[in-house]
Amino acid sequence: MLTRRAFVTAALAGAMTGGCRQDRRWTRSAWRRPPSSRVAILPAIDYTRPLADVVLSGLRLFRLDVRDRRVVLKPNLVEFDPAGVINTHPTVVAAAIDAFRALGAREVLVAEGPGHRRDTEYLLTASGLHAALEARGVPYVDLNQDDVTRTRLLSSYTGLGHLYLPETILDADLLVSMPKLKTHHWAGVTLSLKNMFGVVPGGVYGWPKNVLHWAGIAESILDINAALAMPRFAIVDGVVGMEGDGPIRGGPRAVGVLVMGEDWVAVDATAARLMTIDPEGIGYLAEAARFLGNASEAAVVQVGEPIEKFARRFRPA
Repeated sequence: MLTRRAFVTAALAGAMTGGCRQDRRWTRSAWRRPPSSRVAILPAIDYTRPLADVVLSGLRLFRLDVRDRRVVLKPNLVEFDPAGVINTHPTVVAAAIDAFRALGAREVLVAEGPGHRRDTEYLLTASGLHAALEARGVPYVDLNQDDVTRTRLLSSYTGLGHLYLPETILDADLLVSMPKLKTHHWAGVTLSLKNMFGVVPGGVYGWPKNVLHWAGIAESILDINAALAMPRFAIVDGVVGMEGDGPIRGGPRAVGVLVMGEDWVAVDATAARLMTIDPEGIGYLAEAARFLGNASEAAVVQVGEPIEKFARRFRPA
């Protein structure tokens, strides 16, 4: 049982829309935090080199059994700027498709519900994701318009009680969050957990997911992720990240890695440390570490490359 206590505040918490309620009684979560979590940092110097082998080697580190399973990849697709680095790069998405197929996945889908621009066809084409999916015969599901199921929330940070979630997400045998390594002007960082804002349908909750913004971004991140009880994995596109005024207007910051793991809290904590941002200074991430996963350095086991080798000081939002 999550105890009643003040929400973990942070240096950036004051910038979070809606603030964080300090008098909320938390409900029991279906999640049980493991004693430790493994996170892999794998070199991926640029987008011109083959990345499928990098992703495949990462998946094998975790011995994922996806044979005959339905895998749903959820990239970050927000807006398009030809001079920007806003979205998960299509090369990384394509590499994940190839890797999961090589491991015997029965079906691989790509699904996203862009929260900023409503013209999804434009985003897919302009970003290059459409060409990557078409070349592999992989369907794209617009989660903003998908069929939905009323889903009871297992935590009560927003007080909403339930969310209408897309059936494509709920029917996944494995849900893979594929965010961009970015800072965020309200949340501090936007990684695997924040990426789940895109599964909440705009057709129900508006653009840019207005109901969630009113309920609180930090609170919504926690409630959404606590409600997603299917097996998970994360692949963070840290080849080139975004620093400064993310998630749309920041500048590029080359890091040259993919960050991977099954515990999204541990993955996000590791990604934050790569940006030289203290995970405990991100309010929602510190709170998620109470029950959704591990964030402390003692509980996160790094495999692959060490953080110190690729750490870059990101300009904060």
